[in-house]
Amino acid sequence: MQRVTISLDDALLAEIDERVGTHGYQGRSEAIRDLLRAGLLEPEQGDPQSACVATLSYVYDHATRELSKRLNTAFHEHHDLTLSTLHVHLDQGKCMEVSVLKGTVGEVAQLTRQVMAERGVRHGSAQIIPLGDLE
Repeated sequence: MQRVTISLDDALLAEIDERVGTHGYQGRSEAIRDLLRAGLLEPEQGDPQSACVATLSYVYDHATRELSKRLNTAFHEHHDLTLSTLHVHLDQGKCMEVSVLKGTVGEVAQLTRQVMAERGVRHGSAQIIPLGDLE
């Protein structure tokens, strides 16, 4: 087994500690391993060339250095995928965005992964719906 060091903000660590207590884990490591396994088991979205629609929702820290600029750049680089975006100011420092996307599964998945991987983005979630499933 390998040892890995990660940095977590206090709020996220508190959530993990709560999960440890409520789910009966022996410690944080077990809880984090289970959460990682669940994330890695998310189903693939099928043929990367097939058409899809998607929603991408995420909360981000407005004060994270140049995050707004990086997010804006990512969406401008993929302007052809975005149908609509809703932006909500949650409090002094947090914003929520919900984007409706349309394109190929591969393009949309790549954009959603890029956005959710940005430092300062919290609670990101993407729902990709291949259009072949609607026929």
